[in-house]
Amino acid sequence: MIDIPCRAVLFDCDGVLVDSVDSGERAWRQWSGEYGLDSALVLDGIHGRRSADTVALFLPPELRHDALARIETIEIDQAVDTRPISGARQLLDQLTPHWAVVTSASAPLLTARLTATGLPTPPIVITAGEVQVGKPAPEGYLLAADKLGVPIQNCVIVEDSATGIRAAAAAGPARIIGVGEAAKDSAAHLVVRDLTGISRTSTGLRIDARVILRG
Repeated sequence: MIDIPCRAVLFDCDGVLVDSVDSGERAWRQWSGEYGLDSALVLDGIHGRRSADTVALFLPPELRHDALARIETIEIDQAVDTRPISGARQLLDQLTPHWAVVTSASAPLLTARLTATGLPTPPIVITAGEVQVGKPAPEGYLLAADKLGVPIQNCVIVEDSATGIRAAAAAGPARIIGVGEAAKDSAAHLVVRDLTGISRTSTGLRIDARVILRG
């Protein structure tokens, strides 16, 4: 077992708490086709990034408002297929109220995905519309720590994407836990397969060494 002292845990959502890869990519493929874009190029830029920032990469200003509304509608429609990441429910049940979600998704999309999984509503939520600059800027994580009343240096951040882990590193938490194979070559302090084997202690988190991919 590995113990990590902390007072709060800040989670990304997609790829960390919920598995929305298939539904999200399916939605962006549909959107790309509707706008005559190469879906492979679009998909390469979506993970860990706000939809507005992705749309801005591919479309001129006069098309962005309607295009953003369109991808929002498609993603919410596709959210019914979202499933919880292994171990997420058990860990979140132990953490209340000392956790937050910092996501690049909108509030309606986050709600749709959490509802599909049955995961609890976070005590603190920072969504795409609540920050001036999205990930890889650290603004969302710093705001979440402030709302929890916990210094960022006493928080653990759990992320999966390269963009999100850069945001976490810039925020300066006690530790960054990466989730999944894609996080193995990142700046995360340790990387786990999923959230199975992670539990809350009186002083922080305890991680079963058997779920660690890199530590």
